[in-house]
Amino acid sequence: MEYQIKQHDKFKFIEEGNGEPLLLLHGLFGALSNFQHLVEYFRASYKVIVPLLPLFDLDIFHTTVGGLEKYVQKFIELRDYNNIHLLGNSLGGHVALVHVLKNPERIKSLILTGSSGLFESGMGDSYPKRGDYDYIRKKTEFTFYNPSTATKELVDEVFEITNNRLKVIKIISLAKSAIRNNLGEELNQIQKPTLLIWGNNDTITPPFVGREFNKLIPNSELYFIDKCGHAPMMEVPQEFNEILNSFLTKLHKPIVSLV
Repeated sequence: MEYQIKQHDKFKFIEEGNGEPLLLLHGLFGALSNFQHLVEYFRASYKVIVPLLPLFDLDIFHTTVGGLEKYVQKFIELRDYNNIHLLGNSLGGHVALVHVLKNPERIKSLILTGSSGLFESGMGDSYPKRGDYDYIRKKTEFTFYNPSTATKELVDEVFEITNNRLKVIKIISLAKSAIRNNLGEELNQIQKPTLLIWGNNDTITPPFVGREFNKLIPNSELYFIDKCGHAPMMEVPQEFNEILNSFLTKLHKPIVSLV
């Protein structure tokens, strides 16, 4: 389904539905299409927002996890969103973590899936082979448990990115920034209710990473999905959405006092 891309100042984004904001941050090779099933499922109950992160538009000095977090912060302030359910996949999860640590005031809950921030192994950690379509196809398929999830359209998108020298430099800059910016010693500061949804077959941020996030973030709960790789919201959208919906529904229930 095609969504209208809105623009407010320098920010481009989609915004569908009404209710509490559910703000989605995509990963290093991510795009709006990554969240199509999620948007369709939740737009009836939430204001679902997907900003187009400027992965290739920031100057090289700000092409970092911190630079993207500042962009997200300015976007949230400009749009005056509050009580935000902030969801991030892969690098988007890393940006979400940094944001919650620095600017928790407007955040109601945090959702991470295949997030970097502790450990990751992916295409961005070395110079991708430019011009080798078969190599890029195999690396894209490696993201998923089921290789067919890597559609030709998705492979074409990744191929276009990796065939552009300047974009490749930006990818490597972001990937190295993610590796340097390890949050292990800071995660215990996160007080927001946190949901972790992990693919049991994630080869980029393997299951032990989800368990470590669960151990280090105080108010967190962890769910694994079998036969699922690095992007559960794409590969097993129904199960992902049901887990997320259950988590969000619990946050809406009033706390009953026994006093």
